[in-house]
Amino acid sequence: MTENASAAEPLAADSAIAVVGMSGRFPGAPDLDTYWRNLLGGLCSVTDFTEEELIADGADPQEVRGRDYIPAKGHLADADRFDAEVFGFNRTEAAALDPQHRLLLQTAWSALEDAGRNPLGGSARTGVYVGGGSTEHMLAAQTDPKLAASIGALQVRILTDREFLAPWISYRLGLEGPSLTVQTACSTSLTAVHLAVQSLLLGECDTALAGGVAVDTVHKRGYVHHQGGIFSPDGRCRPFDERAGGTVPGNGVGVVVLRRLSDALADNDPVRAVIRGSAVTNDGATKVGFTAPGVDQQTAAIVEAWAAAGLDPADAQYLEAHGTATALGDRIEAAAATAAFKGALGTGRIGIGSVKSNIGHLDAAAGVAALIKSVLMLEHATLVPNADAGRAHPELGFDHSPFHLIERAASWPEPELGPRRAGVSSVGIGGTNVHVVLEQAPPRDGAESPDGPEVLLLSARTREDLDALAGRLAAALRAPGAPSLADTAHTLRVGRAPMAVRGYVRATDRAGAADLLAALASGGAVSPAGPDPLGEAWLAGEPVPAEGGGRRTALPSYPFSGPSHGAYRLFPVAPAGEQPEREPEGRSADLEQDIRALLAEALGLADADDAEMTYFAAGGDSLTAVHLVGCLRDDFDLDVPITLFLEQLTLHEMARQIIAVREGDDSLDALLAELEAE
Repeated sequence: MTENASAAEPLAADSAIAVVGMSGRFPGAPDLDTYWRNLLGGLCSVTDFTEEELIADGADPQEVRGRDYIPAKGHLADADRFDAEVFGFNRTEAAALDPQHRLLLQTAWSALEDAGRNPLGGSARTGVYVGGGSTEHMLAAQTDPKLAASIGALQVRILTDREFLAPWISYRLGLEGPSLTVQTACSTSLTAVHLAVQSLLLGECDTALAGGVAVDTVHKRGYVHHQGGIFSPDGRCRPFDERAGGTVPGNGVGVVVLRRLSDALADNDPVRAVIRGSAVTNDGATKVGFTAPGVDQQTAAIVEAWAAAGLDPADAQYLEAHGTATALGDRIEAAAATAAFKGALGTGRIGIGSVKSNIGHLDAAAGVAALIKSVLMLEHATLVPNADAGRAHPELGFDHSPFHLIERAASWPEPELGPRRAGVSSVGIGGTNVHVVLEQAPPRDGAESPDGPEVLLLSARTREDLDALAGRLAAALRAPGAPSLADTAHTLRVGRAPMAVRGYVRATDRAGAADLLAALASGGAVSPAGPDPLGEAWLAGEPVPAEGGGRRTALPSYPFSGPSHGAYRLFPVAPAGEQPEREPEGRSADLEQDIRALLAEALGLADADDAEMTYFAAGGDSLTAVHLVGCLRDDFDLDVPITLFLEQLTLHEMARQIIAVREGDDSLDALLAELEAE
């Protein structure tokens, strides 16, 4: 296939996948707008910690002061914060829930909002394909006997183990498509994207969430450098650079929303980029060791992905590489890519870079961080540089290859034949190689909806969040390329989950709407422009029609601002003979109060004194019931049937019914007989 013929290949909407939404949090970037600004500026967002910071956050002073300790990491700020109430978790559950789960839930929500879709809209055919890494929290929580005694060992595992990353998203957002937790080490999140693409093409789902998360610890930590190891000796990652010395660990999370391009175009979705093809291979035994990469199957992954797209790799203008900055990794990746892109051999016209220079190596989230970077470059028609880019390493042979190392931000001109195209590669320890072919989005059909009188409906869980949301929306409407007022109003109606605290503004143009939203954000009235029938119905909690002009568009997502729920730490095991003291056993004479205290502990309540609070309203479920039955048996010598927890009882009534078991009260038998009859 010649270059010109392949470049002119028309876009096949029935075999291509649209990226319609994205969300992510990366080192130095709490949102994608900040992420793009950092990338555009070639910033390195790796944090250098002071000795005092590390020790204050629980690091081992002896290790920190060691000669080979590198006090640097791609640190994710506020990784322990979580809006638990939005997702239906009580305080005890939220504290036990692994930070990776918390972040991935919020990021999935935001990605759906970015796609203009209500995260709780009950999209039955939405699949979830995500993965994560091992965490300090998971290991500490699963080995903490006090936590197991508090909420149950099975519940601890379900709340912390990474195999439940995808199911929690499906459950809390009501998504009934395939739900797979993917694990291929460093290539996890890009493998998840590949699997989501295949599922969409096979018709297993109509929308898919794909991505990954990596938060090995929420605490400030550096790493130990070993001579000849994979980690950098100076806390900087410089892929393909002559100064490259290794990688730097980092934390982050990213999710993309995918749909078949034909469906996205038919529904006038906000297409951000197009996936033309993807492929996965494994090195098998054709390499020097289990952790080493291999040339042949990295090449095969690239060639197969472009073949699936009906294109030639030489049609690319950019390659986002895995780029660990290790001597072996960079050399093998450069050799594999040179072989795959041989149609452009010797031209040096294909730019190459790696986001690891900016944020470090995000392990299971590395691939989706690279994919999102590449989508943003296509959207902005701009190639961004490696952070602190220098001269390419001479041993890589870039002078006679298809590639040149991107050293500074530059415009990305549209090719003479065909649109802008890029390849994204990810490689995992164990040999799983992934490559994805990206293409710029096709022009959106139809003219922009004209401005006119529109009502913008907003809601949030708290007034503070409503103010923050209004402020973000005001800024978005003032920004260059802002969406029309009609598209904004339509997206707010159909693409957001209604919450308890509400507000609205009515305006005739973007500037006026931005001013009113800014007034709302400053604590003004929830309807600063005066009453409007639709807005007043919204404030009253009445359903509002979704019909009307406008299209889905990308708008600021929910301003999650929940409190810190902390994270479990791994502590040294006490030496033999120095076991921690056991808490004194025994219960107070007030049995009902003790049982209420047990219920409160299991349900994450400050107390169980609310006479109207029911077990289910407090977040109780079947697993909690199993745990409570065991605690009542072990702590109170009470054999309580689990069916007791199936009734809509208040916690006060439940405590009294539990006591009735001890006293042989006939009222419990009557209740159970009634439950069985129902």
